[in-house]
Amino acid sequence: MTTDQTIQENFDALYQIATSVNSILEPTELLERILEIAMTRLSAERGFVILSNPDIENGYEVAVIKNFSSQKTTSEIVASSSVIKNVLDTGEAVLSFDAQNDERFDSSTSIIAQKILSIICIPLQTGNRTFGAVYLDSSKMLKEFTEDSLKFLTIFGNLAGIALENAKRYTALQKQNERLKNEAGVTHLFSSLVGTSKKWIHALEIARRVLDIDVAVLITGESGTGKELVARAIHENGARKGFPFVAVNCSAIPESLIESEMFGYVKGAFTGAGNTKKGLVEVADCGTLFLDEISDLPYLLQPKLLRLLQEKEYRRIGDTINRSANIRIIAATSRNLKDEVKNGKMREDLYFRLNVVGIHLPPLRERKDDIPMLAEHFLQRTIAMYKRPVESIHPDAMQLLLTNSWRGNVREFQNAIERAVVLCNGTQLTINDFMFDVNKSDSLLPSSMTLEEMERQVIGATLEEMNGNRRRTAGKLGVSLRWLQYRLKEWTKE
Repeated sequence: MTTDQTIQENFDALYQIATSVNSILEPTELLERILEIAMTRLSAERGFVILSNPDIENGYEVAVIKNFSSQKTTSEIVASSSVIKNVLDTGEAVLSFDAQNDERFDSSTSIIAQKILSIICIPLQTGNRTFGAVYLDSSKMLKEFTEDSLKFLTIFGNLAGIALENAKRYTALQKQNERLKNEAGVTHLFSSLVGTSKKWIHALEIARRVLDIDVAVLITGESGTGKELVARAIHENGARKGFPFVAVNCSAIPESLIESEMFGYVKGAFTGAGNTKKGLVEVADCGTLFLDEISDLPYLLQPKLLRLLQEKEYRRIGDTINRSANIRIIAATSRNLKDEVKNGKMREDLYFRLNVVGIHLPPLRERKDDIPMLAEHFLQRTIAMYKRPVESIHPDAMQLLLTNSWRGNVREFQNAIERAVVLCNGTQLTINDFMFDVNKSDSLLPSSMTLEEMERQVIGATLEEMNGNRRRTAGKLGVSLRWLQYRLKEWTKE
C-alpha cells in the first residue's frame, strides 16, 4: 500500500469519527462506533473500550467489547493487564510489535496464554485528564500495528474523547431538562402549594401520580405542614374535580357523635333522631372524603371505615340496608401510625388499607430554601387582603426567618408574616415588626436585642447543638460555611 493510500484511508477513518461527533449523541452507541472504526482501520481481531469508574474496585469498567469469549474473561484481562494500567496511570499510548517477547508484559499471563502478538492501546483524554482507553490486539502476526497505526489511533482517540464528552454532556442535559420539566409541571399543577425544595417537589410528584387513580392515600407530616392543602390539591386536579371535598377532623368530633356524623342515621335510630340525616360519607358522593388526624378515630368505629375502604359500602345508624359509596378517601395524620398499631390504638388491617400510597410532607425546617418564596407569597397575599402599604422584607428580618425552627411549620410561618404586615408602620418589614413568644426556646429572639447580639446567640446555641461542627451548624442555620466562618473570625478578633 502506498503512502498516499495510507494517508487517504486514515483521513477517511478520521472523517468518520468526526461525523460521529455530530450524528451520534448516545454514549454507548458512540463507543460501539468508535471501536468498530478503530478495529476495521487497523485490522485488529479483538478490542474493547474501558472508562474510569471510581465506584468499582479496579477504578474502571469495560464499556464496549468485541470478539472476546465472555464478559468474565474480559474482566480478568482488564483487571490483570499491565497495558491498561500503564496507559491509565501515565496517559501515554502503548504499542507492542511482539507482545510474547516484550519484557513489559512478562507478568501478564493472559497475554502469554492467549498468544497475543501485537498490542496497541491509547488513552481517551480531555485536556490533561485520562478517563478511559481503547485497547486493540491481534494474534495473527507480528508488527500488525505500526508507528503509523499509533499516530492514527492517537489522533483518532483525541477526536473520540471529544465526541464522548459531548455525548455525555448531551445526555446529562437531556436528563436535567426532563427533571426540570417534571418539576415545572408539578409546580404549575399545584400552583397553590409554594416551594421548590427537593423534598417538597418529591411529595408533590407522588401526589401528581395518584391524581386520577382512586387509590387510598395517607398524608403524613407534622402539624402545620399543609396536609389538607395537599389533599385538596389532589382532589381539585384529579378526576373528581367539581364534586364535593368533605373534610372530617377526627380529633374535633366527640367520640359519641363521630359515627352519626360520618355515616348518618335514620329517623328513630336513637333518642333525639327526629329525622333521617345524611352522613358526611354521603355528602361526599362522587367526591373526596378527607379524614384528618385519622389516628384519633375511635377503635370501635375503625371496622366500619375498613368496610368503607374495602367494599365501598356503609350503613346509616339504625338502618337495615347497606349503601354504596362512590368516594375517594384521603387520610392524614401527624402521628406515627405504626406506633399506634403497636399500642393497640389502630387496627393493622386499617393501617395497610389507608397507606396504599404514602405522601410525607417535610417540616419547614427541612425545606429552608422555600422560606424566601413562602415569605413573598404570604406577604403579597396579606397585602392584598388588608390593603397594607408594605412592599418588601428587610434582609435582616429575612435572615431571622431563616434561622427560626418553626415548630408550627407553614401555618406558624404564615401567621407570623400576616401579623407583621398588619403591625408594620412602614413599607418594609423589619425585625421589629415580628412579634414572637420569647418564652419559647425555639422562637426568635426579642427585638430589644441588636442584630449582632441575636446572631451571636443563635450561632452559639446552634454550634453547641451541633457539637462544634461548623459545616453542620451552617446547614442548620441555612447559611454558607464561608459566612459562618467569617462571623466567627470577626468575633475572635474582639
